[in-house]
Amino acid sequence: MQLTERRSEGLLRVYEVVVPKADLQQKLNAKIAEVQPRVKINGFRPGKVPASHIRKVYGQSMMQDIINEAVQKSTRDSLENIRAASQPELDVKSDINRVVSGDEDLQFELTLEVMPEFEPVDLKKIAITRPTTAVTDEQVEEQLKELAQAQRGFEDKTGAAADGDELNIDFLGKLDGEAFEGGAAQGARLVIGSNQFIPGFEEQLVGAKAGEERLLNVTFPEDYPAKNLAGKAATFETKVNAVRQPKQGDPDDAWAKDLGFDDLKAVKDALRQRLELQHSQQSRVKAKRALFDAFDDEHDFELPPRMVDAEFNQIWRQVEQDRAQGRADPSDEGKSDDDLKDEYRNIAERRVRLGLLLAEIGRKHKIEVSDEEVARAISVQARDFPGQERQVFEAYQRNPGMLAQIRAPLYEEKVVDYIMELVKVTNQEVSRDELFAEDEPPVAKPKKTKKAKGE
Repeated sequence: MQLTERRSEGLLRVYEVVVPKADLQQKLNAKIAEVQPRVKINGFRPGKVPASHIRKVYGQSMMQDIINEAVQKSTRDSLENIRAASQPELDVKSDINRVVSGDEDLQFELTLEVMPEFEPVDLKKIAITRPTTAVTDEQVEEQLKELAQAQRGFEDKTGAAADGDELNIDFLGKLDGEAFEGGAAQGARLVIGSNQFIPGFEEQLVGAKAGEERLLNVTFPEDYPAKNLAGKAATFETKVNAVRQPKQGDPDDAWAKDLGFDDLKAVKDALRQRLELQHSQQSRVKAKRALFDAFDDEHDFELPPRMVDAEFNQIWRQVEQDRAQGRADPSDEGKSDDDLKDEYRNIAERRVRLGLLLAEIGRKHKIEVSDEEVARAISVQARDFPGQERQVFEAYQRNPGMLAQIRAPLYEEKVVDYIMELVKVTNQEVSRDELFAEDEPPVAKPKKTKKAKGE
C-alpha cells in the first residue's frame, strides 16, 4: 500500500492510497488456497476443485471482499498517527471492474479533518464565581403550602362552583356548529383557576351547580398548537356532573401520615432536602456556565468545519421543529433567518470549541468513563420502562450510537468535576430568584485565528 498526502489546507487532509494489483492478486491466490480444501462444486470431488475453476466461479466475489478489506485496512493504517476530527470520506478513483479483474491498481482518496493543535490554559489560572443560596424556613413553608394545596384533596359541595373548586364535566366542542376532533370528553376533571383549559373556559363555569348544563363561548389563542383551531371562535356544550371544594384545615401530623410520613416535621425535612438538592444542582449549572465562559474567552483556535456544520445542523433542525410546533424561542421573534443562523452558528462553534477543550483535558489527564458507570446510567433510563428493563439494556448493547449518547454526558461531567478541583472557585451568596434567573446567551466571539493563544 502506498499512502501519499495530496492536500493539506488548515485542518483538511486529502490522502491518496494505492494498493498495487499484484498485492490484490496475491491476496486472492492466498484466499483461494485457504478455501480450496473445503470447496464443493458439482463435477469435482470434495477438496479437488482446481484453483483456476474456483477463481472463475468465486473470484469476483472474493476480490470484492479483498478490496473491502484493503480499503478498511488502509484507512486504519492511514489514520494510525492522525487524530481525526471526522470520519474520512472515500472517493474511489479506479475502475472497480478492472480492479476486480486484476487489470488495474486500487486507487482511492481519503478526505478528512484533523484535530486542531492547541494547549489548554493552565487550569489553576482560571477563577470563577459560584452562586449559592441557603434554604430558608420561609421557602420550606411555601413549599409545604403548595404541597398541601395540591394534596389536601376535595370533598363534595352542594353549592355553586367557585374559584379553586374541582368540577367533573362532560363537554363537546363545536366550530360553526360542527363538532371537531379532540374537542370532546366525558368525566373530565377541572379545577377552576388552574388555567388547564383555554382562556375563558373555566371562568364561565363559576357559579355552576351539579347537574347544570352551560354553553360556553370561547376563542382559541392565536398561538394555539393545533393550527386548525388557532384564533377560531368555538362553543362548548358542557354538563357539570359534580362540584367538589378543597378540604379545609392546615397540614398536620394526620395529614402527613396520609402522605406516608411519620409526622409533619418529616414532611418539612423532606421538602428542605429537596430544596437543597435543587439549589445545589442549579449552583453547579451556574458554575459550569461560568467555567465555560472563561474557557471560551481564553481559547481561540481553528475549528473543524464539518464538526461545526454537524452541530449547527442539529441545532437548526431543532429550531425549525420548535417553530412547527409553535414553541419558537421568544427571543428569536422579529429576526431574519440569516441573522438567526449567524447566532446559532456562533453557538455551534462555542459548543465544538468547548467540546474539544474538555476532550483534550480529559485525554491529557487520562479521564475515562467505565463500563460500570455506563451500565448504571442505563439502569436509570430503564426505570422509566417498568417491565421492559431487559429490552432497554439490549437496545443499548445493539446500538453503539445510543451508548455514545449515554457515555458523552458522563464523560463531560467527569472532566468538569476534575477541572472544578483545580480552578479557583469563589462562592457568592445570592437570592433564590438570582440563582434560578435565566443566563444571557453567550456573546459572539471575533473571527477565529489559526492558532491557539500563546502559540
